[in-house]
Amino acid sequence: MKIYLAGALFSMAERNFNVGLAGALEKRLIESEVMLPQEREKKLLKLDDARAKIFSDCISAVDEADVVLALLEGPDVDSGTSVEMGYAFAQGKPIVGLRTDFRISEDGGLNLMVSNVCDALIVDKGLGLDDLADKCAEAIRRLTMPVC
Repeated sequence: MKIYLAGALFSMAERNFNVGLAGALEKRLIESEVMLPQEREKKLLKLDDARAKIFSDCISAVDEADVVLALLEGPDVDSGTSVEMGYAFAQGKPIVGLRTDFRISEDGGLNLMVSNVCDALIVDKGLGLDDLADKCAEAIRRLTMPVC
């Protein structure tokens, strides 16, 4: 199973969280691959047309994914994450939203357009990384397991 992890990747804290969550998920979802844009794009950043290639690679990765795990942090969700979610939604891909930010407004701190494309929404209530990974893995299994 391929999981696309959509989320901000601009600070060291964001990148470290992304790597930690991806590793924790791969331990829980054996034979899964978490696709991290921050890792995929390292080689593309050196190219002259990096921005266009990164955009295309992210869209291709969403196409390849069986499910999208979207990190919904901040007072307004990262714009790139929102685009990836919208694209995944239009493609009929299951989307799991994860929010650890405790600010509250609108729909649990989320714009209703963002929260309503999520097939599952996990809101952190002081959980650690392992507990978050357990909840994400459970939601991903539920959304991707064939119904008998």
